[in-house]
Amino acid sequence: MSISLSFLILYPIWINMAQIQQGGPDEKEKTTALKDLLSRIDLDELMKKDEPPLDFPDTLEGFEYAFNEKGQLRHIKTGEPFVFNYREDLHRWNQKRYEALGEIITKYVYELLEKDCNLKKISIPIDATESEPKSFIFMSEDALTNPQKLMVLIHGSGVVRAGQWARRLIINEDLDSGTQIPFIKRAMDEGYGVIVLNPNENYIEVEKPKIHVQPSSDCSDEPAEKRERKDKVSKETKKRRDFYEKYRNPQREKEMMQLYIRENGSPEEHAVYVWDHFIAQSAAENVFFVAHSYGGLAFVELMIQREADVKNKVTAVALTDSVHNVWHQEAGKTIREWMRENCCNWVSSSEPLDTSVESMLPDCPRVSAGTDRHELTSWKSFQSIFKFFAEASEAKTNSLKPALTRRSHRLKHEEL
Repeated sequence: MSISLSFLILYPIWINMAQIQQGGPDEKEKTTALKDLLSRIDLDELMKKDEPPLDFPDTLEGFEYAFNEKGQLRHIKTGEPFVFNYREDLHRWNQKRYEALGEIITKYVYELLEKDCNLKKISIPIDATESEPKSFIFMSEDALTNPQKLMVLIHGSGVVRAGQWARRLIINEDLDSGTQIPFIKRAMDEGYGVIVLNPNENYIEVEKPKIHVQPSSDCSDEPAEKRERKDKVSKETKKRRDFYEKYRNPQREKEMMQLYIRENGSPEEHAVYVWDHFIAQSAAENVFFVAHSYGGLAFVELMIQREADVKNKVTAVALTDSVHNVWHQEAGKTIREWMRENCCNWVSSSEPLDTSVESMLPDCPRVSAGTDRHELTSWKSFQSIFKFFAEASEAKTNSLKPALTRRSHRLKHEEL
C-alpha cells in the first residue's frame, strides 16, 4: 500500500522529466529543477504516511497472546505462534509492534521473578535520592546470608533485561530456553542463594524539553500595533511549520534524552557495583557465575578491577558463548591462569555437547554447547553447567587442586 502511494506521487514527475529531456536546451533548467525536487523527497518519510499509527497494546491480552502450560507464546484465538509480518510491506511498523510486545515480555518476566521464583527486587544505587535515575536487580531471600553457595546470573547485551537470555527465544520458542528461570529454580532447589544482574538498565529516557525563545526585551519601544502585527506573523509562521512537519512526518516519535544511572552507566560498571555492594558482602564461601555473551566480558572486566577479591570469593565461572577477549581487555597473566583453572566457556558449535573446541586465546577451556545458535548456548549447556559447579565445589571442599581442569573433554591449555 505504501509502495503504491509513493509510486503514484513520483510517477508523474518521472514522466515529466522524460518529456523534458527530449526537448531543447531551454528545457534543461526545468530538468534541473525537477531533479532538485526529487532529491528533496525523503522516500522513507513518504512511506510513513501510509503507515498505521504506532499505537500498540500494553498487555499480552491486548495483543491477543498468552503463554500456554509449556511456556510457549500462542495466539489466544488461533493457538498459532507469534507472527512478525502482521502487515505485509510494512517492515518498520511490524518491527515497532515486535518491540512493543518485547517491552511487555520484559515486564512479564519481572513478574515471574518475583511471584514464581520468590525473588526480591532491589533498587540501585542503594543510596539513590528520590529524584535521581535508578535501576534494580533481583535477589533471593538468602542471597546475602547463605553461608555455602551463591549463584550470580549475567545476561548479554541488547534489549534483554534481568531474568532473560534472549527475547527472541521467549517469543518464538519458550520461557525455559529464553529466560534464566530454570537456572534460578534449580539453583534454589540445590541450596544456592541467587542474584540476578540487570546490566543493560543503564539509563532512563525522558522527553527532551522544548526550548522556548523569549521575546527580545529591546522591542518595548515599538508601537503596540507593530508588535501585534509581528506576533501575528510569527504565529502564522509557526502554524504553517507545524502543519508541514505533521505532513512530512506523521509518525514522528518523541525526541528523547538519556539520563544515566549513577555508577551503573554500563554493563561493566553495573557488574562492579553489584560486586562491591552485594556479592562481596555476602556470607557465601562459594560464589558461582553464569555469564552469557557480553556478560562474560563484564565478568572479565570485574576480575581485572577486583582481582584479589574475585579469586578469594569465586569458586567457578560458567561462560556461554562469551565475547570477552583477554588481550583486548588487557587481562594480566595471573588472571588468565586463574581463568584456565576455574572457568569454562560453552560456545556455539555443531559438535556434541561438552566436546572440546580449540581456542586461539590462552584463557579458559572452550567446549561445545551442543548448538550452533548463539542465543541457545545457555539453555543447551544447562545440565553441564550445574555438573561443572558441583565438581568445582567438591574439589574445593576436599582441598584438592581443581579437578575440573582434568576432565577428559577439556583442552590442555598449558601446552598452548
